[in-house]
Amino acid sequence: MTDDGPVEVVRRGYDALSWRYRADDADAGQYAPWIAELSAAIPPHSRVLDIGCGCGVPVARDLTAAGHRVTGVDLSDVQIERARRLVPGATFICADATTMAFPPESYEAVVALYSLIHVPMPDQSALLRAIAGCLVPDGLVLLTAGWKAWTGADSAWLGGTATMWWSHADVATYRRWLADAGLDVTREEFVPEGTSGHSLFWARRG
Repeated sequence: MTDDGPVEVVRRGYDALSWRYRADDADAGQYAPWIAELSAAIPPHSRVLDIGCGCGVPVARDLTAAGHRVTGVDLSDVQIERARRLVPGATFICADATTMAFPPESYEAVVALYSLIHVPMPDQSALLRAIAGCLVPDGLVLLTAGWKAWTGADSAWLGGTATMWWSHADVATYRRWLADAGLDVTREEFVPEGTSGHSLFWARRG
């Protein structure tokens, strides 16, 4: 990893390997049942915040197609440029979600799939509190997080030349952070990947 901090490493990694990570016409894959369940669980034309939206595919694309009003946030200029082109019916902001001031009670749902684990550990619990604060009462959260505690980097991510960085707390820590943020976990799953995997949480603002 370079001397830059982890946020800049993540930004550069997605700038460099955006298309390798996900093609313009990629299907929803494992996200499909999650997106469908979320869309059905929230009111029609809901406001949805997608943190770590990437190129807008598949979450923003599919939720917008279902009639919801999506705002995506991502660090990567390349990802946001693609998202604006691929999902013109949504709104996209290039920013670090941990430094944003989200308007209170402005979203019926927040999605954060495979993005929280790119946030430096000291900022993860604060971001969960910010997510809770921007939800309407009984608003829904869908997010992936770590299963086992681990922090590390891959200097040849996806077989390319860019480095990627991650930081996972263990699942019990995420469960506690969600509760501390005022989010009631309604379901928790293990999503396998390689020799380990991630946690998938469904939660509601209390």
